Amino acid sequence: MSVHVVLVEPEIPANTGNISRTCAVTGTSLHLVKPLGFSVDDKHLKRAGLDYWDYLDIYYYESFAELRGKYPQNRFFFATTKADKNYSQVQFQADDFIVFGKETAGLPMTLLKENWDHCIRIPMGKHLRSLNLSNSVAIILYDALRQQGFPQLT
Repeated sequence: MSVHVVLVEPEIPANTGNISRTCAVTGTSLHLVKPLGFSVDDKHLKRAGLDYWDYLDIYYYESFAELRGKYPQNRFFFATTKADKNYSQVQFQADDFIVFGKETAGLPMTLLKENWDHCIRIPMGKHLRSLNLSNSVAIILYDALRQQGFPQLT
């Protein structure tokens, strides 16, 4: 198995489409936590994912608690600009979950506080807010896969 990507309440269909394409080509499961800021039939979502939808392992949840309850033994890491620890300081393992928040607000502070020891960040300039969500997913996901020797990828 590989790591898993979780999007909590994503808002922009093109970002989720790009992320779904990245997940498809890496064999990574994508978990979407509602509410979604778009319809899964959205043309921008489909266009960004191109013809990769048939190769995507995707799951939907009504809440983050539902997702967490389904995988009680797995490790979860929470990507946030507020974290002290860089993602590169984590030794990712198969079946870890990497959780990303919505584009406009990130992950809820209550979720971050409950999981502070598992919060990670991407280093960036001090005066800039954040990277694009799909770029952030790609950066952390590919490092996690690199650490595992790019399982099942050529």
